[in-house]
Amino acid sequence: MQGVSQLPVPIGSIVESSHFREPVRVVQVQPFGDGFWQIYAQGVRTKQAYDGIFSEADLAQWQIQAPLMRDFQGDPEAFFLGIEAYRLHYAYLFDPLLAVNVSQIDPLPHQIEAVYHYILRQPDVRFLLADDPGAGKTIMAGLLLKELKYRGVVQRVLLVVPGHLKYQWQREMKEKFGEQFVVVDRNVMNAHWGRSVWLEQDQIITSMDYAKQPDVMATLHEAHWDLVIVDEAHKMAAYQYGSKTDKTARYRLGELLSTRTHGLLFLTATPHRGDPENFRLFLDLLRPGFFGTVESLQQSIEQRDNPLYLRRLKEDLKDFSGRPLFPPRHVFTRTFTLSDAEKELYNALTEYVEREYGRALQGENRNVAFALLMLQRRFASSIYAARQSLERRLKRLEEYLQLGIRFTEQGQGKLPYDEEELEELEEGERFKIEDELLEKLTNATTQTELQQEVNTLRHLVQLAKQAEKQGIETKLKELREVLDELQLLGRNEKLLIFTESRDTLDYLVKKLRSWGYSVTELHGGMNLDARIQAEHEFRHETQVMVSTEAGGEGINLQFCSLMVNYDIPWNPNRLEQRMGRIHRYGQTREVHIYNLVAHDTREGEVLATLLEKLERIREQMGTDRVFDVIGELLERDLRELIIDAVTNRRNWQEIVESIRALPDRELIERVQQATQEALATRHIDMQAIVGEERRARENRLVPEYVEQFFERACQHLQIGARRSQTGLWSVPNVPFELRHRSEAFKRAYGEVQGSYQRLAFRKELARASGAEFIAPGHPLLEAIGERLREASHDTRQRGATFYDPDGKLDGWLYFYSVELRDGNNRTAAQQIATVYVAQDGTSRLVPPAILWDLVPAQNPPTTIPEPDTASIGAFLMREFVMPLRDELSRTRTQLAEIKRKYGVVSLNRRIGELNDKLIEYSMRENIPEAEIANTQRRKVEAEQRLAALEQEIEREQSLSMQSPELLGVARVLPKPLLGMTPDAEVEAIGMQVAMEYERQQGRNPVDVSVQNLGYDIRSEAPDGAVRYIEVKARAQTGDIVLTPNEWIMAQRLGDEYWLYIITHASEQPQLHMIQNPASRLQPEQIREIVRYQVPQSQWQSEAQRA
Repeated sequence: MQGVSQLPVPIGSIVESSHFREPVRVVQVQPFGDGFWQIYAQGVRTKQAYDGIFSEADLAQWQIQAPLMRDFQGDPEAFFLGIEAYRLHYAYLFDPLLAVNVSQIDPLPHQIEAVYHYILRQPDVRFLLADDPGAGKTIMAGLLLKELKYRGVVQRVLLVVPGHLKYQWQREMKEKFGEQFVVVDRNVMNAHWGRSVWLEQDQIITSMDYAKQPDVMATLHEAHWDLVIVDEAHKMAAYQYGSKTDKTARYRLGELLSTRTHGLLFLTATPHRGDPENFRLFLDLLRPGFFGTVESLQQSIEQRDNPLYLRRLKEDLKDFSGRPLFPPRHVFTRTFTLSDAEKELYNALTEYVEREYGRALQGENRNVAFALLMLQRRFASSIYAARQSLERRLKRLEEYLQLGIRFTEQGQGKLPYDEEELEELEEGERFKIEDELLEKLTNATTQTELQQEVNTLRHLVQLAKQAEKQGIETKLKELREVLDELQLLGRNEKLLIFTESRDTLDYLVKKLRSWGYSVTELHGGMNLDARIQAEHEFRHETQVMVSTEAGGEGINLQFCSLMVNYDIPWNPNRLEQRMGRIHRYGQTREVHIYNLVAHDTREGEVLATLLEKLERIREQMGTDRVFDVIGELLERDLRELIIDAVTNRRNWQEIVESIRALPDRELIERVQQATQEALATRHIDMQAIVGEERRARENRLVPEYVEQFFERACQHLQIGARRSQTGLWSVPNVPFELRHRSEAFKRAYGEVQGSYQRLAFRKELARASGAEFIAPGHPLLEAIGERLREASHDTRQRGATFYDPDGKLDGWLYFYSVELRDGNNRTAAQQIATVYVAQDGTSRLVPPAILWDLVPAQNPPTTIPEPDTASIGAFLMREFVMPLRDELSRTRTQLAEIKRKYGVVSLNRRIGELNDKLIEYSMRENIPEAEIANTQRRKVEAEQRLAALEQEIEREQSLSMQSPELLGVARVLPKPLLGMTPDAEVEAIGMQVAMEYERQQGRNPVDVSVQNLGYDIRSEAPDGAVRYIEVKARAQTGDIVLTPNEWIMAQRLGDEYWLYIITHASEQPQLHMIQNPASRLQPEQIREIVRYQVPQSQWQSEAQRA
């Protein structure tokens, strides 16, 4: 081995060569045969690893940079912007709620708790979020996605959602979080024939029922994801029957995705439907075998150390003021009796459906049976809808009759979707399929049979017309009575009416307008823009909205508190979703919901009896959550019970009596079981959440630092950015070098546009003006930051000089990036640390934002040699890195103990059970070899899972410190303002006076002046209220000055920020206080000395004496 002195390239040297796309630092050099060398290097700018084998002739062409002499003569503005670009790039290190502050949302306490206190504290995201309906699980998923993207651990994301919610998810991700997702369905897949759309796109939304198809799952095998989010995840169900497990296609999709992603988040409001074994199998998709029993899961909930699962009940959810999120909900069932003509039509139609349904089942023709039931639902909606459907069906069958078509071909064929899948389709597509099935499918196999059915349909159409001629429909009369009781006309109240049928919607809109109401219609056939316009119209112009099911999806209707269900869907989930359109966060009034039900019909009597029973249970339980779990309360599916009643497969009076006979106590227990009360976390740690939110306000960069950084960066890079009087920014022409970014940049942040007409740094302004919100993660801001980090590299290493206008600092500032990695080689923690080293050699940590308070020095004097870097490194390790590692180690150890407590124990128990079974098999005769082999296989699988889990725990606890990266060094020289020379004695008196005053007022003040936070004292009252106090002391009196950090904090903290001015400090100190100085003072900004000067006359007129 050759000595270091004989190496062709010195280790540690910085090299420029056409072999690399950037300057690289040589890390290792090894001989590789005669005349060749293997070189390992790291990119100076990107930190990318490089290695290769080079000849001596290659090495001779390399340019080795001369060691950069640190003379502190670099451009201070470039230095400042380079360090700030790092701060913005790692904004999540300073802002504990970064995703909240850079997204167009106003999150609630429980949402912050779920994302920041539960999910993000796990080394790996494998989590089930199972809050009650209306808790905002989409918001929580978006927050998690943004945080993980800012931390650099997520790039490829797949959202698996119900089919009818694909575009709602796409819209919310774009509007609320600025994230662009591509919807992938059969059409998109076909357009990518021969290519994998899963690999070409990084952010995809697809439907669960599309992805579960065998040919689609086969293509998913080739893709790997950083994060998969599954909405309505409980539909990935499996069922245990003895030793046999029945896995649905959706469950198999879940198994596949679990193996193809690093992070997995499940969202659902109904995690296990009261079946413990189903729940265990469901959790196996997240972490196989982690919870061996529901009892161990319950134990983890009770001890508040569950690492996989979180559920909160709606009555426990509150806003930051402690007010319940959901006002009371009152549900009324309005029953009515059909007229004689309506009853005659109903009986004839039901007889037809009953007869033909029975024939369809006998002939195993389920698609015809399905079509016939739709006729019954159309009557339950309105006579108008029933007549329209009957006439369309009659017309089609008459065409068959006239053409002599072999209707055995027309009437048969496989239904393209099962009934559950059909419910998940977008409404426009669902209506189209339903109408097509209803019109063309028949049991008839001969011309004679077809003629008989046509005759029956003609009779039914005639009965429908006769019923309509009798005058206003009975149900419509009931609706008008409700409207009259509510006295809507002339009042500033709004009403939402839901119906299943598009025909009924048209009918109701026409009738309501004739009664003098202003009406908006909303249905799934409208595109997204039309729906948004309908929402705006209903909010601002009209009094009544008539909507079909999907019309309300993704539309915010909390400004309406009255609702009528003109018809009751047989699928109880639909009823829950309807109620959720107005009974959700943001609703300020009590909600009143009216269900219209004809009690003298079979289906109506079943529904009316059930709703009456639920209301009685609601009164006894004191919670309206009974209406969120209707589908879970009966032994049989509600839809199946109604079908049995309509088709007389079971006597409908018996069905009604069986519902009435259900003991109230049993139903209450079912509600508690269905809502997973026992598994819910009933306590939300408001104190911790408020503390987190407060820390975010104290430390965030958005919007003040970001906007001022943008302004200075645009000036430095000569980008023609302009700010209007309204606070909006425009960039008419983005320079080419900012638009020309790498593919990795584009995949992370998107394309940089050629121009931006309206940009807003404050999200309130963005909402009000419709401007584009710009914050960390925005392509333009990230491009500017990347350009500044690259361009400032040499300047930051050379060093720059700054002046301290307060005259207190005389020394050096060292800016470091510090990283800890775990045994999986994943970043476990990362921070930016700033060490100030004074002339006397003493060191202390200061905020990285300190440069804002310093003045760039032009033509600075030659400085004395900087201090010993080894002692600075030792200080950094002792005071910053080790405490960071110790804190993280404690957290990781706690999580490891939880994993051992549940995961390791459960797997050991499972292995023991399987081993006992094998021993039992060995002692018995006639045990099938297949059964023994199957048990042996399951034991081996459990042992492999245990070994993998133990290895995972060990690696997550193994934390290693990476070499700190020196981002830059600055020299700071004292240069006090004229007449503002600091007087340590006067300042000490001022702090003493302020601290003593706070104690006298019963608050607990803490001196944080040395930390340069933008205030000197943080004083907390017994009720938790905090004062942020900046102290200004004068020997006599006079003007005062504020630093940029102090002024930014004053603007941000508002009424919580106080300016305490102590005059005559050296004689008889007098305390003057100004609350919210940013709103009461108009200081003069003196850019040359980066200070805000407040004249004595101005502050005296606003101050109050202590």
